[in-house]
Amino acid sequence: MMNLMPFSRMSDFFDAFDDKDYYDNASRKVLACRTDIKQYEGGYIMEAELPGFEKSEISIDINDKTLAIRAEHKPAEESKVRYIRRERSLCAYQRSFDISGIDADKITAEYKNGLLILTLPIKVEQPVTGRKLEIN
Repeated sequence: MMNLMPFSRMSDFFDAFDDKDYYDNASRKVLACRTDIKQYEGGYIMEAELPGFEKSEISIDINDKTLAIRAEHKPAEESKVRYIRRERSLCAYQRSFDISGIDADKITAEYKNGLLILTLPIKVEQPVTGRKLEIN
């Protein structure tokens, strides 16, 4: 009879939140940050949401034709802290983008109010000019 009552099962549900493993596993998530990419005449502007991060916790790596954004909270020493309720997990964000056709040497980054803003200028192909080669 107790199994038919929805509230009797609710205690099992809330007991899961007292389980330390629940929080440990939830705190190791790697998520993809939400990103908008806008085109302008000379290239693109990428805006990635990274709320709550310090600049020192964000890294941007450019390798070959890939741009990778990674943000990870550095856990503080909380050995003596016992949480009653913890809803904010220590997660990490990671995302990679193909930057073929982008002038990687001229990419700039700015971080303000939880928004990472990257300016990605289009690579301008230099026209091949002819010249006369002298024979020595």
